[in-house]
Amino acid sequence: MNSFTEENYIKAIYKLLESGDETVSTNAIAERMHTRAASVTDMLKKLALKKLINYQRYQGVSLTGKGEKIALSIIRKHRLWEMFLVEKFNFKWDEVHDVAEQLEHIQSDKLIEELDKFLNYPKADPHGDPIPDAKGKLLARKSKSLSQFSVNDVCIMTGVVDHSPAFLQYLDKTGFGLGNEIKIREVVEFDKSLQIVVNKKTFFISSDVAKNILVILK
Repeated sequence: MNSFTEENYIKAIYKLLESGDETVSTNAIAERMHTRAASVTDMLKKLALKKLINYQRYQGVSLTGKGEKIALSIIRKHRLWEMFLVEKFNFKWDEVHDVAEQLEHIQSDKLIEELDKFLNYPKADPHGDPIPDAKGKLLARKSKSLSQFSVNDVCIMTGVVDHSPAFLQYLDKTGFGLGNEIKIREVVEFDKSLQIVVNKKTFFISSDVAKNILVILK
């Protein structure tokens, strides 16, 4: 059994590798974990001894097959608990992350399978992120950021990149939600801000906001 801290490192490495790089640096892990590089090095040595990561000093870090399986299990539990908190306990989507961070370390496979069944096997969490299945299979995301689309495109909002409470609260205030139809009316050449229509309201959003909203073309 791995400690909570070890699991947090494994998940952090997985998340960093999602960018497409084959390895991640000790400094990148330290930044994500909000700790010193020396502390990261000590943990990496422990994870390497358990054969959860491939690690050679100055050459970056990657997950072994065993490590990736553990990472996907943690992510599965996190996203299922987020869905449970929103659907059954009336949490808002900006309130669930920290609670799910605690619940994701529960070790009972039976509990998680029953939770999945109770929720009717959801494919995505409240933020639109895909939920790995019991075998660790993760559906490829087909969505793109809103900033990649053009004038007159009509899109459906499927998720967010930024999960921070501040961003999610901004989306709530502005009227965005998963499943919303978004029509692009104008792209401003100067700063790439967008004029859009959502729920019959027309307004501008910054390019940063557009980059953090995931959509598919309708």
